[in-house]
Amino acid sequence: MNPAPPVQKFKVLGSLTILAVYVLILVGGIVRASGAGLGCPDWPTCFGRWMPPTSVSELPQDYQKTYADSGYADTRFNVTKTWTEYLNRLTGAGIGFLIFLTLVFSWSFRKSDPRVFYLSLGTFFLVGFQGWLGAVVVASQLQPGMITVHMIVALVIVALLIYAITRSQIRVFKQGPPVDLHPRFRAVLLTAMAMTLLQVLMGTQVRESVDTIAAAYQLENRHLWRSHFPFIFYIHRSFAAIILFTNAWLIWQLLRKVTARSYLFRCAMALGLFIVIGILTGVTMDRLGIPAAAQPVHLLMAALAFGMQFFIYISLSYSSLGQAAAVSRVL
Repeated sequence: MNPAPPVQKFKVLGSLTILAVYVLILVGGIVRASGAGLGCPDWPTCFGRWMPPTSVSELPQDYQKTYADSGYADTRFNVTKTWTEYLNRLTGAGIGFLIFLTLVFSWSFRKSDPRVFYLSLGTFFLVGFQGWLGAVVVASQLQPGMITVHMIVALVIVALLIYAITRSQIRVFKQGPPVDLHPRFRAVLLTAMAMTLLQVLMGTQVRESVDTIAAAYQLENRHLWRSHFPFIFYIHRSFAAIILFTNAWLIWQLLRKVTARSYLFRCAMALGLFIVIGILTGVTMDRLGIPAAAQPVHLLMAALAFGMQFFIYISLSYSSLGQAAAVSRVL
């Protein structure tokens, strides 16, 4: 049975919003890797303008003193960094609009399944909080702890959106064929999600150290940075092997139990791809002097892996509800 039009529209819009959030995570990683976080030293404007300057000649001659007096020491206009940060903000504004539309479309669920509406409402307020947090990050001059919180909130937003969209398709999942997975599969999957979050947290700690090292070297001589890495880097690196084997078991369990046409088959393949690329980019950074291009991809893969794990868990939960209902009808 095909889903009703409002349900299908909500699914399409919500999926587009999730994609946009991942784009923002990628862009945010590019901003951080390129050192463009303070490309705009004020918020919500950029150098006091709604449209950033394209040349230093468009700024007052004493702009550096003005921003130094405001707490932003050594502010120097760089057109590439300024526009990179500005595009990051535009992407965030676009996501805010998509989240609002998702909330509007969720209104049709307020009677049939209120949880979908409240999940969308919670996501809407959380995105507003994330926007405020972005302003705090800029005001704190990229204080490391605030950047970590900013990343975790982004993952929570992704999880809430996935939950809302999957919940809106609950009838579809309940009607799906039963999947006879290992009895401990969901417990291991929950563990894998927790491990992914822990790995992201450790990664942000490493990233904060890299930022400090990069500033000391003025973004040059990348091959020398590794010698200054903190101990948590080595834990982060070794923990990747545990994550790889845990997810490999989950993927193997799925592939041996579902058909190639099943959505779970595609999810398992995608999860494996995200994990492998994430590890390869990590190895690249470790061995090749932390190339800037690898950093945002590494972060994106971790976020995608967490989102896929969460989707598999929620969808299987709803599928199990359908199987339980079928068994009760037989009995």
